[in-house]
Amino acid sequence: MFEGLSEKLSGIFDTLTRRGALSEADVGVALREVRRALLEADVALDVVRSFTDKVRERAVGANVVKSVTPGQMVVKIVSDVLTETLGADSQPIDLNAAAPVAIMMVGLQGAGKTTTTAKIAKRLTDRQKKKVLMASLDVKRPAAQEQLAVLGRQVGVDTLPIVPGQTPVQIAIRAEEVGRLQGYDVVMFDTAGRTHIDEPLMIEMAEIKQAARPHEILLVADALTGQDAVNLAKSFDERVGVTGIVLTRVDGDGRGGAALSMRAVTGKPIKLIGVGEKMDALDEFDPKRIANRILGMGDIVALVEKAAQTIDAEKAQRIAEKMRKGKFDLDDLAEQLAQAEKIGGLSGIMGLLPGVGKLKDQMAAANIDDRMLKRQRAIILSMTPQERRNPDILKASRKKRIAAGAGTNVEQVNKLLKQHRGIADMMKMMGGANKRGPMGKMAQMFGLGGGMPQPTPEQIAELQKQMGGQLPPEMPKLPDAPPAGAFAPKPTLPGLGPKLPGLGGGGFNPFQFGKKK
Repeated sequence: MFEGLSEKLSGIFDTLTRRGALSEADVGVALREVRRALLEADVALDVVRSFTDKVRERAVGANVVKSVTPGQMVVKIVSDVLTETLGADSQPIDLNAAAPVAIMMVGLQGAGKTTTTAKIAKRLTDRQKKKVLMASLDVKRPAAQEQLAVLGRQVGVDTLPIVPGQTPVQIAIRAEEVGRLQGYDVVMFDTAGRTHIDEPLMIEMAEIKQAARPHEILLVADALTGQDAVNLAKSFDERVGVTGIVLTRVDGDGRGGAALSMRAVTGKPIKLIGVGEKMDALDEFDPKRIANRILGMGDIVALVEKAAQTIDAEKAQRIAEKMRKGKFDLDDLAEQLAQAEKIGGLSGIMGLLPGVGKLKDQMAAANIDDRMLKRQRAIILSMTPQERRNPDILKASRKKRIAAGAGTNVEQVNKLLKQHRGIADMMKMMGGANKRGPMGKMAQMFGLGGGMPQPTPEQIAELQKQMGGQLPPEMPKLPDAPPAGAFAPKPTLPGLGPKLPGLGGGGFNPFQFGKKK
């Protein structure tokens, strides 16, 4: 949603950070561009004025203009003010009340209240181990109550049985009684909406609030509605008293102005954001992390959280154990590709990495997208189990069959095999590298261990005997590797010629002298 704003701001800051020093005029020009970018992103005019005034007040001063890196200082100031505008600190749903805690969902029809109710219930059940009851108070929209019941079965959360003919207030009272008598931790009320704000809607919301006495009243707003969402939040807050906002369709192509404006105009925190259609596609709204995304600084925390939720720990441990032994077959590669898809695919991962937004055009030109992961998995799944375990047996006829089965060509099959060989070779190096070398240190960092066997005193004595005396006190430095294609002279030790006696190649242990291979 913030892509357009992020691109514009990144361009402005790139110009600033390339300057050796900044004048007040430079800051003024940059802020005019920032103002234009915010207005184009549909941010409320009052919020834009307040934002640029705060930045100008902090940026136009001796500390910034005379700073060693003034451009970076301005970026930091914009980041700080942006975070403040979005709410400074994240505020999750408050459950600190006597059970059952009542949560009332309000908003216009079509904003996604019912789906969001089920998403929040699933989140509270899975992450906080709460026993949740959902109740639909929407008696106006056809099949609204049945829709919540279906979603409840889908996410494994209980819903209040439907009793035809009851009013929303009667349903709310019954839900509260069931929640109290059956030991539920949370009761969620999915209220009715309208296509627009009107007096009957507000009267109904007030009556439900009086009957249910909710601890949290969450306004569900569609992020694609722009400034209308801000007006909606003001109206509901004035009549019902909103405690927090949930923005839906944040993954859409909206311009992001609603998120920046709603918190500043209403003073109510944005607590959650819907980032997809799946029932687990709901994230906490962290102002600092959202500000980083807008400014192109990425969101590593969100990436780590996604990985922790989706990666199968047992499978990861099993693959790590195979890597420790220097093994990595095509089944393992397929599993890694599947894990990347679960996290959000290449686009999802890249969108959370710092600075990668600027490489979007290059990635598109190189055909690096989520379809590539699916195509590579299709190629692997077109192979037999024997071929996946031993790719060396793949000759021309087998490759043609695999390409036909995956709906691609032999060139793509060869690319995948080359990619796998590169990864497998690296794993072998990490599994068997000297612990003191760079690959050994990398292996230890990944928990792969490995390392060249250390010589015993007997083996050292045997080496001395083979060399006809004592080892040199200091081993001479070997020459640097020659460029590719050049003649590579063999390193020599003083008085020993081009080759050490008994030193073989391959997997032979150089300290086992006198032993036959």
